[in-house]
Amino acid sequence: MTDDDPFLWLEDVEGDKALDWVRGENARSVALLEADPRYLGLYDTVLKIVTARDRIAYPYFRGSDLANFWQDETHVRGVWRKTTLASYRTAMPRWETVIDIDALAAAEGKNWVYQGGQTLPPEDRLALIGLSDGGKDAAELREFDAEAVKFVSGGFFLPEGKQSATWVDADTLLVGRDWGPGTMTASGYPYIVKRLRRGMKLDQAGEVFRGTAGDVSVRAGALRDPDGTLRGVIGTRAVDFYVSERFLLTDGAPIKLPLPGKASLQGFVSGQLVFTLEEAWRGFASGALISLDLEAFKTDPGGAAPVLIYAPGPREMIEGVAATRSRLLVTIYRNVQGSAVSYRFDRGRWEATPLPLPENASIQIVSTSDRDETAFLDVAGYLLPNTLYFADLAANTAEAVKAMPARFDASKATVEQFDAVSRDGTRVPYFVVRPRDMKLDGSNPTLLYGYGGFQVPMTPAYSGGLGKMWIEPGGVYVVANIRGGGEFGPEWHQAALKEHRQRAFDDFIAVAEELVRRKITSPRRLGIMGGSNGGLLMGAMLTQRPELFRAVVIQVPLLDMLRYHKLLAGASWMAEYGDPDNPEEEPFLRRISPYHNLRAGTAYPEPFFLTSTKDDRVHPGHARKMAAKMASMGLPFLYYENIDGGHAAAANLKERARRNALEFTYLFRKLVD
Repeated sequence: MTDDDPFLWLEDVEGDKALDWVRGENARSVALLEADPRYLGLYDTVLKIVTARDRIAYPYFRGSDLANFWQDETHVRGVWRKTTLASYRTAMPRWETVIDIDALAAAEGKNWVYQGGQTLPPEDRLALIGLSDGGKDAAELREFDAEAVKFVSGGFFLPEGKQSATWVDADTLLVGRDWGPGTMTASGYPYIVKRLRRGMKLDQAGEVFRGTAGDVSVRAGALRDPDGTLRGVIGTRAVDFYVSERFLLTDGAPIKLPLPGKASLQGFVSGQLVFTLEEAWRGFASGALISLDLEAFKTDPGGAAPVLIYAPGPREMIEGVAATRSRLLVTIYRNVQGSAVSYRFDRGRWEATPLPLPENASIQIVSTSDRDETAFLDVAGYLLPNTLYFADLAANTAEAVKAMPARFDASKATVEQFDAVSRDGTRVPYFVVRPRDMKLDGSNPTLLYGYGGFQVPMTPAYSGGLGKMWIEPGGVYVVANIRGGGEFGPEWHQAALKEHRQRAFDDFIAVAEELVRRKITSPRRLGIMGGSNGGLLMGAMLTQRPELFRAVVIQVPLLDMLRYHKLLAGASWMAEYGDPDNPEEEPFLRRISPYHNLRAGTAYPEPFFLTSTKDDRVHPGHARKMAAKMASMGLPFLYYENIDGGHAAAANLKERARRNALEFTYLFRKLVD
């Protein structure tokens, strides 16, 4: 679409005309859904679950303590707090508050959303606290003293922006941010890293590394031994979303690491840089985990030989990698089922030891210690409440230390895994969570979820809210592991890039049709949901197969695929979708663009669009324009735009409960009534 697009004004987040339109649509849609007798019950259900005090307080190692970020009905924005390992292992840990975000927001009159705190090893006393006003990706960074429990007077302060900062020492940061005109990429991220010393003004910082304005972003990261000794600094140029160049930053010219463009740095342990490969390289298969000796590289940059850690098979993926003091912890999935393996580097090779954890479940790394060989891992399934395990990699033990109570009655439900055959013959796995005594007559209300992008896998997860609102009452929940995701490694993702994006859509359609063929459900009872890239998927389903679905929940979506690269961070995703300004790529983008494929007179299901005014990653203009175009065609839709929330579309627990309640009220109206 050219710049004479009649709905361009809807891309102006702060414009009065756009906000007036949003207020009108919100008032109409929210009033309709909140008037439903089920809404308040659903809201109370979600809020009770997300604020429950018997949730697992997931810990992360920070210095000699364990830290946790906690939200509940009193602290909807959250508190950063700490305790000891010994106390944490008791039934009632003694927590000490480090920083209260709710109190800070009240004192400063801001809707602060906590975006993490990066500490300086090994003491982990000094921290850079990220604070976002309303949940935007852009945040300000403030120096905080975790022992004195206060912000450092006259300490480091970086005003709001999309930025990165890394501690070098107690008086030095490496910072990537907006340094003024001409220092940000087309994607809206910095491409110049500078050294900022304590007491300096930002305009006094000295440049240490730069990329180009055509890159996605540039940043720096420190490599440290467990005792905190700085072993090197890596500068990374993200040439596009998947291709990067990495350099060892020295006092002289940066030295390029001998790695392929499609590789991801996963950690530094036992002197080894650890990478996953997203392309075949030097005899290593795509998806492999490898290491490179840092000192060997410093001595002979061209002669350092990489070593294989693990090469996944055709139905496998490496899901997570983290380092302890001297070991590597890796989660490996086989046919979307998790396992965990400990690796130790010894005399030039990696020795593997599987950890004793439950089978047929998702396994996620929560945190690892760089002071010893311990780690926390989370184990869960669609009907299996989360259980936290404390693992000792040296002793090869794993002990359950915390468990979340069941949030819904799963005794009458079961989980099955099937394959659907896509249009090109590819077998696509999907999970079905259903009542055990379900009749195969096509009458079952069914919610199908999908994502299919950016190599992000959809692994089994426990959701108390979903279970209580949908599964316990007898609904069917389905997750499609379509191409574009990372369920089977880089090739599963790359099969749906750019001109092949339709394959992800075809996979999702194949799963939906299989649900109908098996008489699990029917188009009258079938609803779908997805967000962000999954919102694009939902928009494509709406326009490509409107007769197949009764309900479509479209969350924080991309929908205008001919202008997405001009909006906020959109330019960074051209390696995923393609370049609309490239004459060879514009035609296939037009074919998949939901906004450009709406047709007047077509019987579409009434979709529900959800977005956020403060989403500074995927522009709310996508949802606004799509809804406005439907309005201009006389087509029905529902629309909810939360002012705060950023890309999560909810800035705190109450906003999250409201959003979920609106979504499921809509689903009940469409699929159950």
